[in-house]
Amino acid sequence: MKYIRLIIFSILIISSVSVYSQSEKDTPRNGEGIHAFLKRNKRTGTDNLNKFLELNKGKFGKENSLLKDVSYLLPDTDKDNTKKTENEVLDSGQTGKKTENKLFGEKYAEYTIKSDKLKGACFFLSSGHGGPDPGAMAEVDGYELCEDEYAYDITLRLARNLMEEGATVYMIIQDAEDGIRDDRYLSNSKRETCMGATIPLNQIARLKQRTDKINSLSKRSKAKYKRSVFIHLDSRSQKQQLDVFFYYSKNSTAGKKLANTMRETFSDHYDKHQPDRGFTGTVSTRTLYVLDKTLPVGIYAELGNIHNSFDQRRFLQSDNRQALANWMCRGFIKDYENSKKGK
Repeated sequence: MKYIRLIIFSILIISSVSVYSQSEKDTPRNGEGIHAFLKRNKRTGTDNLNKFLELNKGKFGKENSLLKDVSYLLPDTDKDNTKKTENEVLDSGQTGKKTENKLFGEKYAEYTIKSDKLKGACFFLSSGHGGPDPGAMAEVDGYELCEDEYAYDITLRLARNLMEEGATVYMIIQDAEDGIRDDRYLSNSKRETCMGATIPLNQIARLKQRTDKINSLSKRSKAKYKRSVFIHLDSRSQKQQLDVFFYYSKNSTAGKKLANTMRETFSDHYDKHQPDRGFTGTVSTRTLYVLDKTLPVGIYAELGNIHNSFDQRRFLQSDNRQALANWMCRGFIKDYENSKKGK
């Protein structure tokens, strides 16, 4: 009788494993994209996307499009892991600790927490455009320059810097494949998502999606210091050279302080590294959906004119993209210190 029970128990285990395996495959519906497919199967977030791509290598069309009548393996579900990837909190941890985040790409995935200067601070970083919208475009040496790719690279660099200083960071716009890149010419893709959700083509829907995400995350955060950051490159006449512009919502006193602190930080660095040039970047209010609708104090940075050859140097060279991220990080450290002093 004991043996019979053992055999029955074994059959039940095998059966349950078999059912589990069968439930881990699915076929896309007509016209269904990769993000909609994973969302329907309750596998959202960057980690699930990366695992899905790895599990199904060689089974995709152009730009990882899903193929009709193909059965795709699905990543294992882990409730704790799913919760983390949906929120995509990039939390720094303890000073001196080495940690890793795949969103930064293979070369920059590992980093060390250098200080606790931003411990207790929470940032919501949103690079401009993305997905179906490349933003402003220009051409250099036969290469297409797309605003969203350069803004995203700088935003990733800023996220990494902030985390090295002890901050908690949410990357609102994400690309599962493009981490931090040191290339001069960054190829365009339409893979970007709003934390795993497909980015709409409609502009208002696109802006609402990211502001809703920021507000939802902000309500759950217990941090006293929260800042939303929007990074763009401007598009103006080819002859017009620009410095960095910082915008804030007209009703935000804290936003004005942050924008002025950021401008002062950039001006100090320009005086140090380019003393004969001077810095003419400005601070002003601007009526923008993302600034007016987000709950955390916001700053909107325009980092140059994508059509101007001098401004292009600011973001074509990876060292310059890193410098922009470094200076913004220092500006946030100063603003955080001021806020703790009640300034």
